[in-house]
Amino acid sequence: MSEPKAVTELQCPSCTSKVLWNDDYPFRPFCSKRCQQIDFGGWANEDNKIAGSPAYDDMNSADLA
Repeated sequence: MSEPKAVTELQCPSCTSKVLWNDDYPFRPFCSKRCQQIDFGGWANEDNKIAGSPAYDDMNSADLA
């Protein structure tokens, strides 16, 4: 008989509630659609950033050849 698969348990990045990595949590790694939208809003407002220097300088589409 096979052993049951171990389910990965993590915390929601927005509210830190428990999330299991299975089909019961369709918005994983977030616990809910609301937490997913809050995180997306942070990226859209540029509140969240990836550390490091940008790969490209700021430019307009008119600057492209």
